[in-house]
Amino acid sequence: MSETNLVRCPWSASDPFNLSYHDNEWGVPLHDDRKLFEMLCLEGAQAGLSWLTVLKKRQAFKQAFDDFDINKIANYNSKKLTSLLNNDEIIKNHLKINSVIINAQSLLKLKVDFGSFDNYLWQFVDFKPVKHHYKLVSEVPPTNKLATQLSNDFKRRGFKFVGPIICYSFIQAIGMVNDHLISCYRYNQL
Repeated sequence: MSETNLVRCPWSASDPFNLSYHDNEWGVPLHDDRKLFEMLCLEGAQAGLSWLTVLKKRQAFKQAFDDFDINKIANYNSKKLTSLLNNDEIIKNHLKINSVIINAQSLLKLKVDFGSFDNYLWQFVDFKPVKHHYKLVSEVPPTNKLATQLSNDFKRRGFKFVGPIICYSFIQAIGMVNDHLISCYRYNQL
């Protein structure tokens, strides 16, 4: 079957950015702390916007936020915050930008207890992805008990922009849950 004839999750067909993201990243188990942090930041930036908007600005986010270097971001000062708020290439929301800095600082504390962001996150699913069996997009929930549990724990640890819906999108993105539809060619690959 050729690339163009593959059956995919319907949302992926709306734009080449979505298609590439769906085929190459979404739902693939991720274990690199920097990339995990990047995805958490991008999911937070998406709140109230479309994922496509964030995907189109992703490279600008990476450049503006020092390729999501957790240690650098945790030490950003008011001058850096001002430069981010004046950056027309990213989503210029003060609360969202500030949350990236706060989350980097919270993540450094978390890593003391768990050794890595990866260890912390994947313990919630016993270190293996949860495979759902959805046939229709309408069956995929906006959040679930796991996302709520993660959200509550994040908040307890000082993280911001980590509500249950953001957390569910995050765990879908990083492959903690496989929410590809069962008809999608990626479902069985993951």
